[in-house]
Amino acid sequence: MTAKSSHVLIVLAAFLTGLAIFLGVFLYATGQFGGGGVAGPSAIGGPFNLVDQNGKRITEADLQGKPTLVFFGYTHCPDVCPATLFDVSEVLRSLGKDGDRAGALFVTVDPDRDTAPVLKDYLSSFDPRLRAATGDQKSIDAVEKAYRVYAKKVPTDKTDYTMDHTALVYLMDKQGRFVAPFSLKRRPEEAAADLRKYF
Repeated sequence: MTAKSSHVLIVLAAFLTGLAIFLGVFLYATGQFGGGGVAGPSAIGGPFNLVDQNGKRITEADLQGKPTLVFFGYTHCPDVCPATLFDVSEVLRSLGKDGDRAGALFVTVDPDRDTAPVLKDYLSSFDPRLRAATGDQKSIDAVEKAYRVYAKKVPTDKTDYTMDHTALVYLMDKQGRFVAPFSLKRRPEEAAADLRKYF
């Protein structure tokens, strides 16, 4: 085997490994991983009891009445979280006067640092219709389990850490039921047109 063909095999193996990991995370998050049965969309979502950025109680009932985009992240996130919230803001902006007919909820996976005041300050950089949620660790663990979210604290040194977490955007319908992962990898106008189907 030549050096060139060895390199091609290594690159191919790395690609396939990455693809397998991505599919595993996706299937786990959408309730289709393992178990031998059909988990389906209903396996995602459920009761939760948190507080929003204004200190107001927020539960799964607040997701009913309008389609809602739900994203899990944290304020110290250097790239994925702010980029996602910016894209969600652009979708809401693209809805124009219909923007109030859709909801968007950012749930922290880092409640130790992301208190309500921290979330309120963080959201000031995005669309004002965005809502955030936090709570004690037990409450956050419960909502992560309900949405099949993976989140893990990763120490970076003795005093600091980052968070490894699922980065899907969940589309919930007007009844608060999971529909599908919502793609933001398209023009905001296209994403907004897709969201309008669930009004």
